[in-house]
Amino acid sequence: MLMEELIMTNHALKEWAVAINALETGKTIMLLRKGGIHERNGRFEVNHKQILLYPTFEHQQPFLLKPESANLVIPVTPGWHPETVGINSWAEITDIFPVSEESVVNALLPFHIWNDNFISDRLKWKPRQPLYILLLRTYKLPQEQEIPYHAKYGGCKSWIDLDQPISLQGSQPILSSSMYDQLVAQIRDIVSDKLYAPSI
Repeated sequence: MLMEELIMTNHALKEWAVAINALETGKTIMLLRKGGIHERNGRFEVNHKQILLYPTFEHQQPFLLKPESANLVIPVTPGWHPETVGINSWAEITDIFPVSEESVVNALLPFHIWNDNFISDRLKWKPRQPLYILLLRTYKLPQEQEIPYHAKYGGCKSWIDLDQPISLQGSQPILSSSMYDQLVAQIRDIVSDKLYAPSI
């Protein structure tokens, strides 16, 4: 479907490398976001529905992850960045839910890689703002695309535009449509009346 509509893009969402790995291996379809300090109006906003997944390493914190994911984190020194960044996948953001109730977020624990500490930490930071639940249908690129790292890609921002677009042709979905739809239905049932944006 989207593979015919979107042939290439340079829009990317930055996320911890361990979270992107979980999306690429089908361990989760969910990201939890509250925004970085450089977000527009101080809030997390979704600028594009189809985005490349750009892995970050510096701010990964194992103590906020479930053990199986925490074990995959390779510590790096503050300010470190790779010379090149490997882009392996892209995703369609199909659903967005704003959630403020800790009980609802706790009920979603089986569906993502973070632990109770992360949930408590995120809900307490800027408590008047909700925690956004993003559901992503992830596609693996035919081969990894190595791009040069640029300083403008760094910093506390979620969205970046790469200097060169990356072709999405030949990408394959990580999960089948039926499996993805089943997970989305289970998550929607948990958040029920919290729907912020319908399926796109």
